[in-house]
Amino acid sequence: MKAEEMFRSYTAKKQEVDLLKFRITNFRGIDADEVIKSMCLAKPEGEKVQEGGTSDRTASVALNYRRTADRLEDEMFDGLLEQYRRKKAEIEFFHYCVSRLSGKLPEVITDMVVEGMDWQELSEKYGVSHTMIGKYRRKALKEMDVFYEIREKNDLEVMLS
Repeated sequence: MKAEEMFRSYTAKKQEVDLLKFRITNFRGIDADEVIKSMCLAKPEGEKVQEGGTSDRTASVALNYRRTADRLEDEMFDGLLEQYRRKKAEIEFFHYCVSRLSGKLPEVITDMVVEGMDWQELSEKYGVSHTMIGKYRRKALKEMDVFYEIREKNDLEVMLS
């Protein structure tokens, strides 16, 4: 991901992180109907041994249901947690990059992207023209792209080692 994409989608990504945090905090498990659907669509594992007796069959179905429900809940919760960690790390990296910009760029970009100020508000706050705000933005993107390229290179090196 490049810096410009984060400039455009910062608010949406922040909302996604907040929503994921809410879903994790309020996780209640899987609906019983979803478990039953999963069990009906699943293929049997291992060898099938026919054993008589209604009580054995009932106990087997109950245990299978519990295992399936636990597995589905674990997978869903782990998926939510992984998404949250990944998206939160992306936002934290963005904030790190902004904090490392030169001059007054950290304040300008924080107001522009994080606070959502429009160019007119930025012009008035910093006492510069819209053209200068555009120059600040381009300079910040250029500086931040260096951080993103270094991170991408480091990630690639880790994956290949």
